[in-house]
Amino acid sequence: MDLSLKTESFVQDRRDWLGSAHGTDAPVSVTLDVTKFTANTHYPAGFIKSGIPLGKVTATGLYGPYDNAASDGRETAVGFLFTAQDVNARAVTSTKVVGSMLLHCFIREAKLPVSIDAAGKTDLGSRVVFV
Repeated sequence: MDLSLKTESFVQDRRDWLGSAHGTDAPVSVTLDVTKFTANTHYPAGFIKSGIPLGKVTATGLYGPYDNAASDGRETAVGFLFTAQDVNARAVTSTKVVGSMLLHCFIREAKLPVSIDAAGKTDLGSRVVFV
């Protein structure tokens, strides 16, 4: 039995990229393929940031960061990661984590943690309004 004192730190999820609460009552569950994300860009502190545009990997059904230059399905933007996800839980890097995705929402584009291009905005259509 280990009774030693252990500490765990948490970060506050930044959601100032949301333009309103519209759509936040109905996020969908998705499984993220952590190998598709870049550590320094998407999870510099061990957490994949909320607000990352997502695409679905055709071969696996898992989700990764939207990338218009990809050819695995992620070249089509399908939504935005709603909550930050820990990918380095207890110093063990996960390859898959479950998260939630917004399909219909208002987005403050200037506040997104990474940019989304015109093609990605077109993919999202009228489901996502950029303000």
